[in-house]
Amino acid sequence: MAGVSLKCGDCGALLRSVEEAQEHAELTSHSNFAESTEAILNLVCTTCGKPCRSKTESDLHTKRTGHTDFVDKTSEAAKPISLEVPKATAESDQAGNASTSQPEEMVVPEVDKKLLEELEAMGFPTAQATRALHYSGNAGIEAAVNWVVEHENDSDIDQMPLVPVNTKFEAPKPSLTPEELKVKQQELREKARKKKEEEEKRMEKEKEKERIRVGKELLEAKRIEEENERKRILALRKAEKEEEKRAREKIRQKLEEDKAERRRKLGLPPEDPSAVKPSPVVEDKKSSLPVRPATKAEQMRESLRSLKQNHKDDDAKVKRAFQTLLTFVGNVARNPDEEKFRKIRLGNPSFQERVGAFSGGIEFLELCGFEKIEGGEFLFLPRDKVDMAVLNSAGAELDSAIKNPFFGVL
Repeated sequence: MAGVSLKCGDCGALLRSVEEAQEHAELTSHSNFAESTEAILNLVCTTCGKPCRSKTESDLHTKRTGHTDFVDKTSEAAKPISLEVPKATAESDQAGNASTSQPEEMVVPEVDKKLLEELEAMGFPTAQATRALHYSGNAGIEAAVNWVVEHENDSDIDQMPLVPVNTKFEAPKPSLTPEELKVKQQELREKARKKKEEEEKRMEKEKEKERIRVGKELLEAKRIEEENERKRILALRKAEKEEEKRAREKIRQKLEEDKAERRRKLGLPPEDPSAVKPSPVVEDKKSSLPVRPATKAEQMRESLRSLKQNHKDDDAKVKRAFQTLLTFVGNVARNPDEEKFRKIRLGNPSFQERVGAFSGGIEFLELCGFEKIEGGEFLFLPRDKVDMAVLNSAGAELDSAIKNPFFGVL
């Protein structure tokens, strides 16, 4: 039996002619071809006459057009294949196109002209209107419009359809009267409007869901941040309490050592610890009140703590205020005879920016011995009131406040 197709030995593809084999070789670089008695599948759509060479191609055609009826003309199209290589001339190309082995001539399908004019009047391009009428079987305006809506994203939507020349034209349904056309157009517009509104509502619901999701995530992130901040503040408060406890213990030990030293100088025997009754913490505080340096130091510490608490949102400026106060105190302590270090003009912009603007800054200087003079225009520390012990205590409190990151945190 003579071969009815050429089969590619590399990929198994069936080809109708030598020309197709040459094109296949150019595209794939395959070169192993042989005659085959296996006929190429030829499924013809009974609705539009489109030939399909495989089951996959017919399924795609059904999906795009809705046409489901096909006729198997494989045996009719199967003819012995010619192995002669065609000449590369225009005459041979025309002869090949005229031969029975080539596909049929393709033409623009005939559609109902009235329906076509009505679609064009509605604003549809001629190619789209022709394609819609053809693939909807000339069923009417509504069917054509629905087909355009369903296939508006097709890559060939704006191309004129082509069918075999022998395809029969199906008789269209009766066209609509002008009144019916207006009603149908209004119905189609209303349907399109409702569809658009439904799509907009769906998109709005999606956006609302996304906004709710983002809002929940932000609230959860804020809650976690606040929880972490609360834990940090608790940790700072605990650290400060422990520091104050250690400071009180040092003061108590110092007092005990001073007491023991006084007894030793007076020739008294050491105090028996078992004979001393423990006193409440309140009494310990009262016993420390008569000691002037401790009282002054505690007042200074409280003044600095109040300054930091009142401006806790700006640690950098608070630290600069502490450093400025330390500079004032240090200058007086090192140069007590220099009046320029013992006199501060309150209206000085630099002083106001660094110290005067902070509640507690001027009070701290007053605890160091400074007094307001000349109607409150200056702070002045008289030479005879310069107390080096007070200045040293002030310097120690300022140095501790600057170096301790937990100082004054509640």
